[in-house]
Amino acid sequence: MVVLSQPILDNCIIPLKKPIFAKIPVVDLLEPDAKTRIVEACEEFGFFKVINHGVPMEFLARLENQAVEFFKLPQLEKDKSGPANPFGYGSKNIGVNGDFGWVEYLLFSAGENFAGIPTVLRELVKEYVNHVKKTASKVLEMMAEELGFKTVDCFSKLINDEKSDCLFRLNHYPPWTAEHAGNVIGFGEHTDPQIISVVRSNNISGLQICLKDGPWVSVPPDHTSFFFNVGDSLQVLTNGRFMSVKHRVVAEGEKSRVSMIFFAGPPPSEKIKPVMAEGEESLYREFTWGEYKKSAYNTRLAENRLRKFEKIQFRN
Repeated sequence: MVVLSQPILDNCIIPLKKPIFAKIPVVDLLEPDAKTRIVEACEEFGFFKVINHGVPMEFLARLENQAVEFFKLPQLEKDKSGPANPFGYGSKNIGVNGDFGWVEYLLFSAGENFAGIPTVLRELVKEYVNHVKKTASKVLEMMAEELGFKTVDCFSKLINDEKSDCLFRLNHYPPWTAEHAGNVIGFGEHTDPQIISVVRSNNISGLQICLKDGPWVSVPPDHTSFFFNVGDSLQVLTNGRFMSVKHRVVAEGEKSRVSMIFFAGPPPSEKIKPVMAEGEESLYREFTWGEYKKSAYNTRLAENRLRKFEKIQFRN
């Protein structure tokens, strides 16, 4: 169980309850219009749900069960897998810049052996990362094809490079008292700095996204599907055509929420710059993923991390 001090409790409890949003775009990867729907969703929301992704439900259930068993361990046992610096087990503190939430987690580089966790969980995580990277690559290639780029792997090759900087995270949001259910920050508002993120959770609500016109809405949970977030790097690669989605997680109450996120990032030395049509002006200055990652991780979660990389003349 995560135990928070009273000052942290006071800062976590704010009005967060939001209406369920019934218009989350759904992309069926087996349908012929999947490419079009992906691009439309990225332009309008920066977020969409994927069904018929090909990852067996029985496997997803086993991974979820093993994750739950890990987070049920005595605190001293879990602490042996930490502290997160940045990888390993962590709780409450998110990063090193003062962000915190009602959450405990395991964070790993997707290219490592996931040492420090039980063997069964470790093997399932390896298999899951392989599955979800293939799905993310397929989605990115469909996206590039629909955008009319000359090479359909212009995005996917960045996450399949042997030096790609992909991450995997397991989050556990413990139960909360009914008095404050739905009004507790689990993970504060932010955008993901990578190219794209793939989220899967149990059937407990809590994920919220911010729409273009400003309001926050709750995403209906679906444990059978994957949810895709456009990241900051993809916003730059598409020259602002796609916008990274601001999102957060709230603690919903008496039941635990478990989520797993694959963050698809390029190699640290990879230059991030827009793939543009002839005559199009870039909205962003060129930078490497390593440069942007360092800058992003030195800021608070809610800050506009891309702002310092925008070309001055295009700022609002």
